[in-house]
Amino acid sequence: MGKKNNKILKLKVVIKKLQKGLLQAKNWNTGFVSSKEKVPEDVKEGHFAVIAADGYEERRFVVSLAYLDRLCFQRLLERAAEEYGFDHEGALMVPCRPIELEWMLTQEESCSGDELLV
Repeated sequence: MGKKNNKILKLKVVIKKLQKGLLQAKNWNTGFVSSKEKVPEDVKEGHFAVIAADGYEERRFVVSLAYLDRLCFQRLLERAAEEYGFDHEGALMVPCRPIELEWMLTQEESCSGDELLV
């Protein structure tokens, strides 16, 4: 039970950092910083950039905040926190094959997370 609570706490920390980063990104878009630091135009409000990387291939996705409620995406964030830590700048890196993240994003229902192969 303690291990599960620890993972939930870690996930909450990841989500809070992501939300903080998104708030900063929104401020960047309003002109508070130089144009080099602006969020790319394809990352619209309510979305964030994710890079799926499996060691051989990397691909960038723009993901809706709604995916933060999905169990499979939460598990992927936990794995990202374990592999990359919390001090990562730029797009969120997740440790999975790009095709797996693409599949996850096309599913209408919340998946269990066991479907990821990496």
